[in-house]
Parts: sequence; C-alpha cells; structure tokens
Amino acid sequence: MHKRMRPFTHRFRYSVFSLFLDLDELPRLTRSLPLLSHNRFNIFSFRDSDHGPRDGTPLRPWAEAQLLAAGIDLEGGALRLLCFPRILGYVFNPLSVWFCHHRNGSLRAIIYEVKNTFGEQHCYLIPVAEDNRDNKPILQSCEKKFYVSPFIEMASAYRFRLREPQESLSILIRQAVAEGEVLLATLTGRRVAIDHGGLWRALLRYPLMTAKVMAAIHWEALWIWRKGGRFYRRGAPPAQAVTRAAP
Repeated sequence: MHKRMRPFTHRFRYSVFSLFLDLDELPRLTRSLPLLSHNRFNIFSFRDSDHGPRDGTPLRPWAEAQLLAAGIDLEGGALRLLCFPRILGYVFNPLSVWFCHHRNGSLRAIIYEVKNTFGEQHCYLIPVAEDNRDNKPILQSCEKKFYVSPFIEMASAYRFRLREPQESLSILIRQAVAEGEVLLATLTGRRVAIDHGGLWRALLRYPLMTAKVMAAIHWEALWIWRKGGRFYRRGAPPAQAVTRAAP
C-alpha cells in the first residue's frame, strides 16, 4: 500500500508475493524445485545480476564487503533477501531488503536496495541497534540520496519500522519533506513454504505479477500527474553505490 499525503492524497493497494531467500540455501532449493532456477531462465528465477553489484558475481562477497566497510563482521552468518522473483524472465524490484545475521543468529544490519525505473540502483545500509534485536520492532532512518519518484523532491528523509520476517511480514516506510510527511508505504504478508504447491499457487494467482508491478507504477504516476503532482527532474545518481547510515 502507498498513500501520498501532500499536496493531495492518493492511495493505492496491490496484491503481490515475494521470495524470502537464504542465499546459502539457493543451490539446494533450486535443485529440488523444477519451477525455480538460479541464474538461468525458468518460470520463476533468481539472478545474482539483479542485486548487489548487478554484475552477476556471487552476492555474499559483495554484501560482506559492504558490511565490513561499515564495521560489521557477520562471521559467516546468514544473508536473507526479500525480493520479487523473475517470472518468465522479467522482474522489477522497487525495493529489496537484505537481513544480515551474525553467525550466532542475531540480526546485525539491514540493507535497503532501491531501484528506479531508469535502471539505476542505490542501497542504504543501516546497522540494527542492540536494543532493536530479539525481534523487537526495528526503527531506522536515513536521508534520501537516490532519485526514485519524479513527484517527490530529493530533500527528504525515510523512517523505517519493521520486524525480522517470521510467520508474518510487516514493513512500514514513512517519507517526509520539510513541510511534513509526504508518503506512507507498507508491505505486509503471511509466510508460506517455497515448495511445489506454493509455487504453483503463486503462478496461478499472480501469473504476470512482475510485469504488473511496472505497469502499476506508470499507471499511478499518470493519476498523480493528472491530480497536479509537481515534477522534479532527475539528477546524477550518488557517486557511492551504498549509503551507510547510523543505527
């Protein structure tokens, strides 16, 4: 769900599904599921080139390097990624969320991987504060550094409220400009197994979901423009691929 609060209201809600993947489990998972592949075409697929450095290289070394640069050593702990899969070879992920765990199981950081419709990507890496662990609500914030919507100015900030996914999923994002809050976005869901039945049900319920995501972005942008949304020009992307914020 997205709701814009100013200078006018505009709300929309769509049904989608995401994969929640442990990167180390991908080889075993894709060997056991004919509908899901890693780095090759299938009905559902996950490609390393869609995330991280986007050059097709393995994702763990990239993520660990970014975390070490922020002073975080996972010591081989789990990296779990919440994202849309490719469906019949196509995907657009407006937001993918990395949950980065230490070897002892504690959640140490979250990477918010943001893409825009111009083919660009930027990541916000935010450590998880000590008092946010043990599945308490995680509260994080950062300044906006990356152009996403042409109808929201760059001078703004994000606030995140989420929990580590368990049986349910809850992510809340608030974006504010100098005049006040401008956008509220939520992603909620319930957990089901990635198995033969689950993938078939997802295919039948959301056969063209990833194409629908891109179509919906442009459809809602048209409505915002018709309501009088102010247009902000796109500047150069950040020089650094990852913004490291304070916990």
